[in-house]
Amino acid sequence: MTKTIAVSLPDGSVREVEPGTTAFQVAESIGPGLARAALAAKVNGEVWDLDRAIEQPASLEILTDRQPEALDVLRHSAAHVLATAVRQLHPEANIGFGPAIQDGFYYDFEVAQPFMPEDLEAIEDRMREVVKADYEFVREEVDRQAAEERFKNDPLKLERLSELGDDETISVYTDGPFVDLCRGPHLRGTGRLKHFKLLHTAGAYWRGDERRQMLQRVYGTAWFTKQDLAEYLTRLEEARKRDHRIIGKRLDLFSIQDDVGAGQILWHPRGAMIQFQLRRFIEDEVLRRGYDLVYTPHITREQLFVRSGHLPLYEDNQFPAMAAAAGDAEGVRYRVKPMNCPLHTLVYASRQRSYRELPVRLAEVANVYRNERSGTLHGMLRVRGLTMDDAHVFCREDQIEDEIFAILDLVDYVLNQTFGFEYRLDFATRPEKKIGSDEAWDVAEAALRRALDRGNLTYGVDEGGGAFYGPKIDIKIRDAIGREWQGSTIQLDYQLPERFELEYVGSDNKPHRPVMIHRAIYGTMERFVGMLIEHFAGAFPVWISPEQVRVLPITDELVADAVKVHEQLRAGGIRSSVDDRSETLNYRIRDAEVMKVPYMAVVGKREVEDGTVAVRVRGAGKKQEVMPVEAFAERLHQQIRERSLSPTA
Repeated sequence: MTKTIAVSLPDGSVREVEPGTTAFQVAESIGPGLARAALAAKVNGEVWDLDRAIEQPASLEILTDRQPEALDVLRHSAAHVLATAVRQLHPEANIGFGPAIQDGFYYDFEVAQPFMPEDLEAIEDRMREVVKADYEFVREEVDRQAAEERFKNDPLKLERLSELGDDETISVYTDGPFVDLCRGPHLRGTGRLKHFKLLHTAGAYWRGDERRQMLQRVYGTAWFTKQDLAEYLTRLEEARKRDHRIIGKRLDLFSIQDDVGAGQILWHPRGAMIQFQLRRFIEDEVLRRGYDLVYTPHITREQLFVRSGHLPLYEDNQFPAMAAAAGDAEGVRYRVKPMNCPLHTLVYASRQRSYRELPVRLAEVANVYRNERSGTLHGMLRVRGLTMDDAHVFCREDQIEDEIFAILDLVDYVLNQTFGFEYRLDFATRPEKKIGSDEAWDVAEAALRRALDRGNLTYGVDEGGGAFYGPKIDIKIRDAIGREWQGSTIQLDYQLPERFELEYVGSDNKPHRPVMIHRAIYGTMERFVGMLIEHFAGAFPVWISPEQVRVLPITDELVADAVKVHEQLRAGGIRSSVDDRSETLNYRIRDAEVMKVPYMAVVGKREVEDGTVAVRVRGAGKKQEVMPVEAFAERLHQQIRERSLSPTA
């Protein structure tokens, strides 16, 4: 009698199948429609190829284009189709890695000359031939010797092979003429890839190490439908128009200069005003919510980050140590701080605390410095000098849920109620590199999950995405064109209070250990402002606009009168300027539109006589409204108080 194994399906049913049965065969047994739609399978929670044999009892889910995991499989397969085409056109190319990424895929190649636009066109044409051939993706498990023989002419693959442990499974995939070292999974054949587009190339150091050779990274995107592809390409074009680096230069907000160094932002006066308004807003709001402000040094003794656990696990992202300060003992070294939390623990520990004064909430808008790899830097979005709206809450265990709710309320107030963002929550669990025992992590994760569940909040789970000292909630912001950005974070930490021996005196008159909550609402000013630039396409809400009103005299004879209007507005706290250049009025109006100034106040002879201004609203064309200066100022003050998202006529 043939032995069978049980395969459990999502609807709760169980099928008895012979060992070696594939997910595709199970799909066929369920129905031809499912078999035609099947793209991959999830076996015991792991995504597999459809034709991989199931040898043990397992849970099985057939993945179609309705599941997000299937899109990753499609894009990973597209990366292999790309590599197949490149190898056919450039046989000498060494092959790196080709993963699926958000919205697409890439593959790295070592070639003598960088790819040009015409090369991408040729590669994309060859990819279509590979798709038309409908090569089957064939998975094989091989031993190390066989793998080394197959990739003897691929030095990048041999390097990766040398890093695999003796107990790791080595799998290779073949599609037609191309063989790759890969974990998979893939589609059944290249013919399932229909809607794709190569986008651009970029230099990328091998393994992300600037000391290694430069490779050519080819980026592409792939979707299940023609409409999805077209919509994505439209979003991509809109994103190019909104690029914060281009808009930031046009609006004179910031610069990055070689004399200072990559990843270091020089905030120009207009950009600095935006940061100032954001900083003042968040500081006023947290003071209203029971926080205390603190300020801590930019450099500190290295030993502080050894004690906190940051240095052993985070050294690659810290700048090198500095020599001892004058008068310090030999061997003492200093570091610029990559984060604020160890210093805030010292503020907490500076005196005895009672259970009655908890929670203690310490907030600081602070500069920190992280030695990010040069290849990862990107305008304001990935920098080395960061300005964080950081805060740390020290509380009792019975206060955790209330504090998490209060922070989530602050997140909603800032992101949704103030800026109009939609967002979602991810619960990130313990990473592979962590400090603290599994038991301590169990307690921390359970506490954070209880807080989320108690509020009936919808959230995803990011397995292994937590900070090295504790689980966290990540807030992902959706912008005006549908992109997601990393926003606020809330992190629960039992480790630093233990390492710094933090205490409070409980109601039983005995010492107890507090729990620490890390939180940042903006994240970093640099990234948040970069996101705001792209979200609003530079047309900021009135309350944070660096220039709120531009006063425009019609003729040179009216400049003095325009200055009086400007001074009246400025005296009321409105950021006003006068454009008295000897240019036509239409030219100066266009310039104000280009600079995204919310309001233009035109001053003509009649306006001077009547004590009025002709108000034009950004983006409203030639429409204007004549109104008294005092009424105009009051309208502005109301919009500033209400933090309106756009100016109104």
